[in-house]
Amino acid sequence: MKKTLIAIAAAALVVAGCGSSTSNTNTAENSSADHLARIQAAGKLVVGLEGDWQPFSFHDENDKLVGFDVEVAQNVARILGVEADIVEGPWDGLFAGEESGMYDIIVNGVDVTPERQNSYDFTDPYAYDRAVLVVASDNTDITAFEDLKGKTTANSIGSTYMEIGESYGAEVKGVDTLAETMSMVLNKQVDATINAATSVQDYLHTTGETGVKIIAEMDEVTPYAIPLVKGEDNASLRNAINDALKQLREDGTLAELSVKYFGADLTAE
Repeated sequence: MKKTLIAIAAAALVVAGCGSSTSNTNTAENSSADHLARIQAAGKLVVGLEGDWQPFSFHDENDKLVGFDVEVAQNVARILGVEADIVEGPWDGLFAGEESGMYDIIVNGVDVTPERQNSYDFTDPYAYDRAVLVVASDNTDITAFEDLKGKTTANSIGSTYMEIGESYGAEVKGVDTLAETMSMVLNKQVDATINAATSVQDYLHTTGETGVKIIAEMDEVTPYAIPLVKGEDNASLRNAINDALKQLREDGTLAELSVKYFGADLTAE
């Protein structure tokens, strides 16, 4: 009987040892897998975006999250063979969220700039836009970006539009949403705001607001792309997203989404 108990105990140790070995092997395999493999294993692509930047991402009358970037993200996830898990967050926290692993990618009309390219690997552009300058309708002091020197503007902290204002000598006040920036211009709390032409035109169209006007437009085209944390871990993910965007471009999906949300095809430079 004693020998039997010893044998059983020994067998249990062997089983436990085998289980531990398998667990360690799985952990090692998971840790060695790159980002794309981990996303496919999880079955979902976690996407960070604002959720309050119409028409890129916003809540409709039924409080459903919709928008150009929302559907671009969902289609990319579909082609990658996973579900899109979209998580809303403030603009000034999106990049930190991606770097910490909270989001796999950011799809939020992110401008490709030399400064950002130093920190992130961008996919191919999926849309193009221009920045515009907005002032109150009765403002006659500002007629060009050069007139911003010594003036005040309102924009999201860390945004390209904030950087543009500062580059022209404006004092920029940080806000969270496009609606807030417009309100500050209307209430004369700031002199102007800078934003994407698509978003401003959509705001004017949907609200019927006549108290603000577009006074100038940047000559440079703004390409929108998806930023990824730099490194070999994201190399295959970047290639896969580029392949997905190419497919969406060639089958007409990107153009259809652009017309749906912007009223024009902005997917070709």
